[in-house]
Amino acid sequence: MPEETKTTVDYLMERASGPHFSGLRLDGLLSSSPSSSSPSSASADSSNPADSAAPKQPFVIGVSGGTASGKTTVCDMIIQQLHDHRVVLVNQDSFYRGLTPEESERVHEYNFDHPDAFDTEQMLECVQKLKSGQSVHVPIYDFKIHRRSSDSFRQVNASDVIILEGILVFHDQRVRNLMNMKIFVDTDADVRLARRLRRDTVERGRDIDSVLEQYAKFVKPAFDDFVLPSKKYADVIIPRGGDNHVAIDLIVQHIRTKLGQHDLCKIYPNVYVIQSTFQIRGMHTLIRDREISKHDFVFYSDRLIRLVVEHGLGHLPFTEKQVITPPGSVYTGVDFCKKLCGVSIVRSGESMENALRACCKGIKIGKILIHRDGDDGKQLIYEKLPNDISERHVLLLDPVLATGNSANQAIELLIQKGVPESHIIFLNLISAPEGIHCVYKRFPSLKIVTSEIDVALNEEFRVIPGLGEFGDRYFGTDD
Repeated sequence: MPEETKTTVDYLMERASGPHFSGLRLDGLLSSSPSSSSPSSASADSSNPADSAAPKQPFVIGVSGGTASGKTTVCDMIIQQLHDHRVVLVNQDSFYRGLTPEESERVHEYNFDHPDAFDTEQMLECVQKLKSGQSVHVPIYDFKIHRRSSDSFRQVNASDVIILEGILVFHDQRVRNLMNMKIFVDTDADVRLARRLRRDTVERGRDIDSVLEQYAKFVKPAFDDFVLPSKKYADVIIPRGGDNHVAIDLIVQHIRTKLGQHDLCKIYPNVYVIQSTFQIRGMHTLIRDREISKHDFVFYSDRLIRLVVEHGLGHLPFTEKQVITPPGSVYTGVDFCKKLCGVSIVRSGESMENALRACCKGIKIGKILIHRDGDDGKQLIYEKLPNDISERHVLLLDPVLATGNSANQAIELLIQKGVPESHIIFLNLISAPEGIHCVYKRFPSLKIVTSEIDVALNEEFRVIPGLGEFGDRYFGTDD
């Protein structure tokens, strides 16, 4: 295989500081790999919007370095700074081979830093499955008995960014070929030894003499023979590990760029997905759980709805306004949009009305009822809207955008009432790609604001993974 192509992370950065920038050595960031270049670019450039539903290749980051160099700390800091559920961490330590009874009796003579100590084939299979969009069961290794737990594992779900961390993740070329970016954490040998002493004695129940003996006999030679030579494959070298905050900030910025927007946001610039955080992801986890109580479902749905409404209000036009603050200074801000109303699609949309009223005092709210009549799909519509709705910006409320048929009927009615298409903001908790395509095929100028875009519709036209029948769950009519 040819050696990986390397590029400069940033032209201006190179001009400013050359190959070293505030303690971060930039040996080039891998722009793409043979296994990940085509799917994502194809979906972004495709003339057929439906192509965007195809799964894109995750961005795989390898993090290597000597034992106790701070690799795990660097990974944890990256994930914490991202505050994004689309990043998962896989540790090479999970793939240690279990020792045989004979090896366990002479554990101090066993080289845990040699490539043969790991089940590389299983690790390779694990990363390949994650890259293909499958969830995997990662083994749990007990460092006190030097065996894997036979009755437990850690489930890792497919994600947009996969971080693979370990001392020898760069050793096998097959594993390297799966990576889009390779980071080497470079820490002074004395610091690494001190950290290893603390870790092995406190966390792994070993005595100091055995740790020092193992370090001199196995760890240091293995570092010189296997770990240090793999440094040449790194795209980014981080001196001082977790203490190098500048380096980690730059890497986080790079990963954020790779995460980017949902593909549909690139095709339809008027689709807005609120920024994901662990709080938002946690609330989605709760309301998507079929075992949640009605009280909790309503509570966390209301929290998410409030966030969507606030985000939607941010897309309204504004005028500049100056006020005098209590200390007598002038503050230049903005004034709220005065001509505004809400319209809920009955009945699920009514669950969003309280959040809108809490944000907009005295706001007028209209109703639209859309009912399917028989198998032919004919729709009967009831509406009650403000008389001056044509002069207002409209927040259209429906927690789930599925096929888009009902939404299109509601939007068509608003336009017939004189509301400009560009004055409609459609607020959802979740949206299916098919629904987004359907709406924008007819109404490309309106805005959609949602908290998550789900995978697809199933054969029964239900959103997957979805929320189920939102109205029944919210109003307690799901028995």
